[in-house]
Amino acid sequence: MLTFVEVPANVRLLSTSRELRIPFSEAVKYCILGISILLLLVAVGILIWQIFRCFFQTHTSYSHQDTVNSDLLYSEEKPSTAESYSVPTSTKVEDVSSEARRLSRCLSQASFPAESSHAEGDMREHKTIKKVHGSLRFSVYYDQLQACLVVTVLQVEGLVDSSQISGLKPFVKIRLMLAGPKGTEVEGLKEQEGQTTPPVLWTVMQEWRTRVVKGSCSPLYGDQFSCILQEDKDLLHRITLRMEVRDFDRFSRNTVLGEIRVPLGQLNITYPLELQKDLQTPQKDLVGEVLLSLKYLPTSQRLEIALLKVRTALTETSSAAVLYARISIQCNQSKLRYQKTSAVPRCPVTVFNEVLMFSLPDFPLEQSKILVSVYETQSTGRSTKCLLGQLSVGKDRSSEDEHWTLMVRSIRQPVAMWHGLLL
Repeated sequence: MLTFVEVPANVRLLSTSRELRIPFSEAVKYCILGISILLLLVAVGILIWQIFRCFFQTHTSYSHQDTVNSDLLYSEEKPSTAESYSVPTSTKVEDVSSEARRLSRCLSQASFPAESSHAEGDMREHKTIKKVHGSLRFSVYYDQLQACLVVTVLQVEGLVDSSQISGLKPFVKIRLMLAGPKGTEVEGLKEQEGQTTPPVLWTVMQEWRTRVVKGSCSPLYGDQFSCILQEDKDLLHRITLRMEVRDFDRFSRNTVLGEIRVPLGQLNITYPLELQKDLQTPQKDLVGEVLLSLKYLPTSQRLEIALLKVRTALTETSSAAVLYARISIQCNQSKLRYQKTSAVPRCPVTVFNEVLMFSLPDFPLEQSKILVSVYETQSTGRSTKCLLGQLSVGKDRSSEDEHWTLMVRSIRQPVAMWHGLLL
């Protein structure tokens, strides 16, 4: 005979809870719960970021697509009578966006002058004051017996007003510039408009600098420099003394206050000759040529820059002299990270054949500019680099570079052209 015993309800619930109980402590349970909540928040954040990024890219692509295509690819194919046609609806939006970019550049230059001036630091294009003041007093002497040229910097007078004396640190940089022989072929500059005489290819024979004098607008120097010249009667007539007065700045570029140029062939310097000349606006000299190849890839927003050859004048250089180039791209007043080529032994025509790749930011191509600086150094041991020259390739509203225009027209095709190397 079977007997059924009724079990109380609270006893049944207690046994069921003991069977379903998880063998973890309370701390472990709370940790698992916290990790789950954190992962959920991360996933939600990634989802929101992707939605915002997709919306922002779509908006910018629609606003800049018409401007880039019409201004760059078809700017020179528009007929001259285009002004008589009706203006499309999207023109107002493009004009507003371009005006906003222009105002942003102006504000950035006004608010951050140091940053904008540092943007072209790789090119070493020293700042120049608009109005040149002062004069330079110096002496030149050529000793025929020893074939020695002696240059003495005596004094600089009347540089700036008395209110600007406190922060002035002037010094003088001297270069002996040797003109190349007549008939030298220059590829990059022989077909310029208004070029009546063939360009002269210069070579820096010697380079010196005086000491820095602080807080004076009429500093006294008395620094003397000398060099031995070759026994060539025509050599002295091809030398020009180029002297630049600069304001020293340790943390920035040296400001060029003015320069003078003295052709030694026009002077009788067989005895010490003292001269005083007014400072003039500095000018650049052609010291070589660079063969560059450019290729633009619009899909990946990349620019391929190939440095093919560097041609300089024939000089007596040491066997350990090597050349390398430093290339950077400036986009909308902001400089991208520069790249350097490998060092190649220097010859009259130095062959590099090296390709550098740059990724361009989301800016119109017309706001970009290529900056190239060529340096000379020694391959043996540590030695200071010497700047040979610089060049820039780009397009702006005032003038348009021919090489840049050909690159834009020949998309995905390399275009090579010679450029003058200036110093």
